[in-house]
Amino acid sequence: MHGSIIPTAAQPGRTIRTQAGLVRGEPRDAGGVLAFKGIPYAAPPVGPLRWRAPQPPMPWIGERDALAFGPASLSSLENDPRPGPRDEDCLTLNVLTAAREADEKRPVMVWIHGGGFQFGSSANPATDGSLLAAKGVVVVSFNYRLGVLGFLAHPDLDADAPSGNYGLQDQLAALRWVQSNIAAFGGDPDNITLFGESAGAMAVGILMASPLARGLFHKAIGESGAFWDGRHGPLQSFDEARARGLAFTRRQGEASIRALRAMPAEQLNAAALWNFERDHVTEAFSPSIDHHVVPDVPARRFSRGDQMHIPLLAGWNSAEGFPFMSQSLPAHSARAFRAAAENMFGKERLTDFLRLYTANTDARAKASAAALTGDMVVGEQCWQWLRLHQASDRAPVYGYHFNYTSPYTPIASHVTEIPFVFGTLTPQRVIGSTTPPAEADRALSATMMDYWVNFAMRGDPNGPGLPSWPAYDKSDVVQILGNTIEARRNPDADRFGFLGSFREDGVLPIRWREAG
Repeated sequence: MHGSIIPTAAQPGRTIRTQAGLVRGEPRDAGGVLAFKGIPYAAPPVGPLRWRAPQPPMPWIGERDALAFGPASLSSLENDPRPGPRDEDCLTLNVLTAAREADEKRPVMVWIHGGGFQFGSSANPATDGSLLAAKGVVVVSFNYRLGVLGFLAHPDLDADAPSGNYGLQDQLAALRWVQSNIAAFGGDPDNITLFGESAGAMAVGILMASPLARGLFHKAIGESGAFWDGRHGPLQSFDEARARGLAFTRRQGEASIRALRAMPAEQLNAAALWNFERDHVTEAFSPSIDHHVVPDVPARRFSRGDQMHIPLLAGWNSAEGFPFMSQSLPAHSARAFRAAAENMFGKERLTDFLRLYTANTDARAKASAAALTGDMVVGEQCWQWLRLHQASDRAPVYGYHFNYTSPYTPIASHVTEIPFVFGTLTPQRVIGSTTPPAEADRALSATMMDYWVNFAMRGDPNGPGLPSWPAYDKSDVVQILGNTIEARRNPDADRFGFLGSFREDGVLPIRWREAG
């Protein structure tokens, strides 16, 4: 028997039964898409549930309105200008579907927002999934705990379970909710693509390597992120994360965990703020190796073939370093840049370094510093993700390099591909551009949306009328998503190879913690 998604054309909203109760969404938009917003996927992580694994949502009686986004997690970004409500009670998700029947089994795309695990929201207008949903997929987005509320590790918290990665556990809980409930929205729980950008992509890479995520998604898309490496080396170890937590409790007057759970969330959050001048991997509350969600360095698990063997599409942008230049090696002069590079990479490798990151003039040193920052924060780890997953030869892999520029997007910076993927073409404020999109921008967006949806449907981005996108292999050919769309050798391969040569068993040097 077919279960109708909408019983009468006159009904202004839509009601669907989830395991916790009935939810009533917005009426269909012009594209035929129903929106359900602010659905709890876990109990509020407050009071005694602060710094605990997410618990199932409390059932409710009657219809629950799902008409507005739930609050985002409190932001750890200093002076965060982004609008919208924020609250510790943030574990809600949103579903967008154009299905007309409950048994359509449409592919599902679950989005993880970025923000360095310090800020961000599923309510970002740039990531409105309505246009993707109109193309035949069900789109899910969600909020998760951030900063100190999401990633505090502490010996006194380890009695329940290894502490620290509560934000990652929230992501797992959201995926479990999708498995249990998405069929009622016309989605296929056996065809779920997890996709994200920046920290969202890094979460995808981490979860692909996590035993706890097995079976919860079936394809992966990573935009500008992979293994949670940073410019100062790999993600925090078990001991480093606990040392950070102990230092935090000392700053709160040696407060006990019980006392910290009684403190206002805003007070805790304000005591652990972050800014772009600090490495979000090693100098913030962020994912760590907890031997539970993250059993080991993810790149090491990939190199050993211990990851989920599922189709992967991943890539990076040509100017990834643009928002992170406050973390770059000193580049006020060529001499300062060369000295910092020698300190970081060693005198014996300096000639190789300067061949790839030239510094014969102050201007060239500045440009090289920007390229190096983008490579270290994002690009090289994306390349490693492609290479290591392809090496297992057990699932298709597709790589891309986004270098598109136009008056709308004058710099192919970190995050600038997002409005193209979702078709929203919202202002590119990160790079200071408010120029409206033109026909060329809309054409690229249409192509990228088709690639992403095709991949979610079949594990292959190719389709009728699209430029051919070859699978990634040892030839290191990626799809250039730019003013011309074509497949060619990775343009950053030599630089990435240099940086990758410093990895030992998948791990970047710990000594980079102090270098540069």
